[in-house]
Amino acid sequence: MSNSTAAQPRSLFRLPLLLILIWAGTFAGGCSTHKKVQVPQLLAPLTDASTTQLIAEVNRLASVKSLHGKVDIVFEDTSFAEVGVAEKYKQADGLLTLQRPGEIYLIIQVPFIAKDIAQMTSNGESFRVAVLQGDEKYRRFVKGTNKATYEKLEADEKPAEHQKGPMNEKDTVNALSNLRPQHLTDALMISPIPDPGASGVTYARSEFYQEEQDNRPQAKAGVRVVRSYYLLEEFSQPSAGEARLLRRFWLDRVGGTRLARLQSFNDQGLLITDVSFWDEKPFGETAQLRLPSRIEITRPHDHYKLSIAYQDPATVDVDKEFRPEAFVLENHWQLPEVDLDARQRNKPSTTP
Repeated sequence: MSNSTAAQPRSLFRLPLLLILIWAGTFAGGCSTHKKVQVPQLLAPLTDASTTQLIAEVNRLASVKSLHGKVDIVFEDTSFAEVGVAEKYKQADGLLTLQRPGEIYLIIQVPFIAKDIAQMTSNGESFRVAVLQGDEKYRRFVKGTNKATYEKLEADEKPAEHQKGPMNEKDTVNALSNLRPQHLTDALMISPIPDPGASGVTYARSEFYQEEQDNRPQAKAGVRVVRSYYLLEEFSQPSAGEARLLRRFWLDRVGGTRLARLQSFNDQGLLITDVSFWDEKPFGETAQLRLPSRIEITRPHDHYKLSIAYQDPATVDVDKEFRPEAFVLENHWQLPEVDLDARQRNKPSTTP
């Protein structure tokens, strides 16, 4: 008992001393060091532009009548993005022809050997897709109407359980069969902005700042910056006091004004297409027009992302006129045909 009683005053003495030492160390450390925190840099200089000037920049890109050239294509299936899986196809070569108002002919080929994987066309009203590679049971010729909405077309066999890794043949044919060429024309041949006074649509301009990855050529990996944009939003004429958002244009205002992104929405306000534009370069032999050389198209509800990059913008034919029949794909391969309109008509009705 005597040893325990003697130790108690010493313990009580040590406690205030310990607290003093901790406080002194904390105070000294706080006064002697300052930790630098890296914050994203605001890119400058910023360009001021009116709504009229923003519309003019969009319509500059929309003035192109036609484009014809070789491209690199990367297709990414985002069907499993909700669980953190997004499968990416290997890069393919492509020959792309676009003409206003909504015509397209795209040939997708195996790199280096120019062997066609698929061909697809749209004349602005209907589309056709020919899948030419893979096992014979996967090859098909798909026809449909641009404005129609179809269920996803699956291969004629029970789908295999999805696993992370390279895409198999069935996944590839499903993706190509469900790729709609008119989605590319809407993104690559931007519809011009009509005269707001005569069209009945309304435009609103706002400023927006976004933290993002620094994609400038001299940027270091992992560096983030703050970039300023003008948002130019297109609204339908209000009905019963309610307007509808049709398109949202993102114009980068760092060192000039450049269309960087375009989002399109449906009648329910859902995001249908999200397009990003990169790397403006001179197009054509005379370099008469600067256009984005790389375009990324995301269709969130169709579960795919498509990246298209022009191989050599200087060799692209600009504003060459093509005959309408050039955008009608015929089934001269005698592939099994899938008529999506007939398939939808013959679908048995279900009673709720």
